[in-house]
Amino acid sequence: MTELVALQREVAIPKVIGKHVYGELYDCDTKLLRNKRVLKNIVIEAAKIGNMTLLDVRSWKIGDGVSIVAIVLESHIAVHTWPEFSFATVDVYSCGEHTDPEAAFRYIATSLKAKKIIRGYVDRSYRG
Repeated sequence: MTELVALQREVAIPKVIGKHVYGELYDCDTKLLRNKRVLKNIVIEAAKIGNMTLLDVRSWKIGDGVSIVAIVLESHIAVHTWPEFSFATVDVYSCGEHTDPEAAFRYIATSLKAKKIIRGYVDRSYRG
């Protein structure tokens, strides 16, 4: 009889969990991309959906577009818009197993009514 032996592979458990979701949103609703108040509320809700601890939100009207940066205890959420091109960029980075930056990113993309989404992901964890 042949004996099967399972080999245990040592997997380094991260000491710091870093999840970075980022992307470009095309063909968005231009009225939303111009509206600083609405965008700020979208980012605040995205932080809740991503289970992040919101510390501060800053927003700037830059020409026709808007930039929103939310500082969360776990890192940040940033949205920059170019209504003249129906375009926005989104960056959601969080540390901590309890967070879900993917859910936060999806919420922002859906809220801006993006018809085309290019999304990237980087594991920024530290394993030592």
